[in-house]
Amino acid sequence: MTADLTALPARAGTRPATTGLEIPHDQLEEFSPPEIRSALIEFVRSLPRVQTGPSSVSEPGSLAFRLPRVDRAFDAFLHPSVDEFGHVHRSGFLHLTVPLNSVAALTDLGWVEPHPISRRPEFPSSIVMFYAPRDTGELAVATTVLRASYNQAVA
Repeated sequence: MTADLTALPARAGTRPATTGLEIPHDQLEEFSPPEIRSALIEFVRSLPRVQTGPSSVSEPGSLAFRLPRVDRAFDAFLHPSVDEFGHVHRSGFLHLTVPLNSVAALTDLGWVEPHPISRRPEFPSSIVMFYAPRDTGELAVATTVLRASYNQAVA
């Protein structure tokens, strides 16, 4: 069953500063505590068939979430990777694909911002930055969104 991402609570506080429309697309403040990032990685590793390892589309130190597929959906993976549906940066923020019909709501609720690369036609509009979860409540939202990203990748 897929969660209704439009029904999530709003993120508390103001949005963290990011590089905005610049690439690399980085979050500049309000990072995840190490135990929250570790719990996020543990959650991703518990998903069936997901493999983790160095990202092929991000900076060194980013941990990719891979789902080997031959018949991948365009909107479900980070291009040009053929198997990476998301990754977490060392500071805890994520780049991942989310269902297109949830991008606007997740943005309005303060959880994500569209990745600047998604403005290019050869990249999916489903690529977002999910801000680094700061506590267990935000971790619960992050895992809900990650599960939706995973479900899109396995569909």
